[in-house]
Amino acid sequence: MVVIEEVLAAADVSAVRDALAGAEFRDGRATAGPAAERVKRNEQARGDDPAVLASGRRIRLALERHRVMRTLVRPARWSSLMFSRYGPDHEYGLHADNAGMFDSESWPMRTDVSFTVFLSDPDSYEGGDLFIDEGAGGRAFRPPAGSAVIYPTGLLHRVMPVTAGVRLACVGWVQSLVRRPDQREILFDLEGLRDAATDHEALILDKTIGNLLRMWGEG
Repeated sequence: MVVIEEVLAAADVSAVRDALAGAEFRDGRATAGPAAERVKRNEQARGDDPAVLASGRRIRLALERHRVMRTLVRPARWSSLMFSRYGPDHEYGLHADNAGMFDSESWPMRTDVSFTVFLSDPDSYEGGDLFIDEGAGGRAFRPPAGSAVIYPTGLLHRVMPVTAGVRLACVGWVQSLVRRPDQREILFDLEGLRDAATDHEALILDKTIGNLLRMWGEG
């Protein structure tokens, strides 16, 4: 699990919030699986709204530019991004995301990594923490607007009840070039070593990273 702060600049956060202010929101249960539908109480923006689509592209481009996303997650395919709104008494109970979804071109994809981009300032609402269950406990996230929380898709998680204000967020899923999280972590660590390496060491690390990507990577 990784928190990336300031994925979106303040101007981008404001632009997305302005776009969502004029968007039509519907019952979020329409996009939930059979089990999640029973515990999901929120609203989601219509995916075919041009302003919503433009906001999704803005956020995806910001994520694609970020070094952690490129070197740790290594996206190969992206789902369509969804925008959720939680008001008082809204929540999303404990659930696991679907193992397969559809990408932005409507082709089936495997979900390896989930992410939530927070769009509301944390002092503008109460509750609404993203809680991720690690098996022997869990962690709660409520970062500043413009931050992203990235985590393996298979983990149980929930959005705690919102008791006041409005919580806006963007959620999405990625199929990684490298399926296994331990292999992605090895590659990420090697990228970090390369940053502090001499020129010759950097060349060796480049070669090693390339060979591992050919060994582990999936088209």
